[in-house]
Amino acid sequence: MVLHMTEDHSFALPPSFVALFTEPGRARPSQSREFIQQRYGFCEDLANLLVDTARAKLWELQIAESDVLARIHAGLVAGAIDITEHEAAWVRRRLAELLGWEH
Repeated sequence: MVLHMTEDHSFALPPSFVALFTEPGRARPSQSREFIQQRYGFCEDLANLLVDTARAKLWELQIAESDVLARIHAGLVAGAIDITEHEAAWVRRRLAELLGWEH
């Protein structure tokens, strides 16, 4: 899996992802930038890897796009991979964006 990190680690993180690590009422994230960059790289790569799977499920199962996204989300939080509920929700939204689907 290729992470979206540069050698200087200076790429911008999407505010929607940083928000996953910022508690309500707080201005700063609860985790280090390095940790958030690592998790972002993982989640962004995961969303991109799921594009073909989502398209295949839409065609195979002949169900609504929202149902495909819901099934993928359920699979993510089932515990087979190291991902939090908030990260899984972000991956679901990002996947919908990549596919041009409503989220």
